[in-house]
Amino acid sequence: MTGGILLIIIAALLLFGPNKLPELGRAVGRTFREFKEATRDIVEDEPEAKKAEAPVAAAAVQPEKGDPRRLPE
Repeated sequence: MTGGILLIIIAALLLFGPNKLPELGRAVGRTFREFKEATRDIVEDEPEAKKAEAPVAAAAVQPEKGDPRRLPE
């Protein structure tokens, strides 16, 4: 496992040079941070959407009292 990581580091140094590696590391870090924030926002939004839909669906199913279109019981 360690040999594989060492090989990747050497290949990256050869391809990009030592001056570009910090910039690439920052770019990868920003990308992971944005992805993490986006997934957190999506997960937090789902329960709120479900809560907002539930009362609307319940109100649509139950007819109001005094509704002239209601069937006799």
